[in-house]
Amino acid sequence: MQFLGEYSCKIDAKGRFRLPAALLAQYPAAESEGFVLNRGFESCLTLYPQAAWQSIRAELQQLNLYQRQNRNFVRYFFRGASPQQLDRQQRLLLPKTLLDYAQIDRELVLFAYFNRIEIWAKSIYDNLLEEEPGDFAVLAEQVMGKIENKLNV
Repeated sequence: MQFLGEYSCKIDAKGRFRLPAALLAQYPAAESEGFVLNRGFESCLTLYPQAAWQSIRAELQQLNLYQRQNRNFVRYFFRGASPQQLDRQQRLLLPKTLLDYAQIDRELVLFAYFNRIEIWAKSIYDNLLEEEPGDFAVLAEQVMGKIENKLNV
């Protein structure tokens, strides 16, 4: 599963938003398989297709739960996780606790990459982008310079 794109959406009074057709086209099994919605990092939510969630869950099952920091991480990571199914109008429901966590009011941004879709409050996402590093080339070197890359960018 490889998502790509950035989409603006509005949520209704019940906390639902319609998944854009362009994203649904990237995940044809969305209606039958559904998603798992979870807290993300930096105050966003993360929406995973079931297959991606199962892979992450399998990774976490490898942790030694006799270690306190591992137990704490697992508890926090799974906190708020909930299975989600599209309704007949291709909408997903964002539970109130997760809306509060992500500070989402009416407008949100879906940022889709790899096997996940981050769900951001529009205002927070806009502020995040304003904090873009002054020299993206330096950040790219720091992050990507550690990867053996055969592509010339």
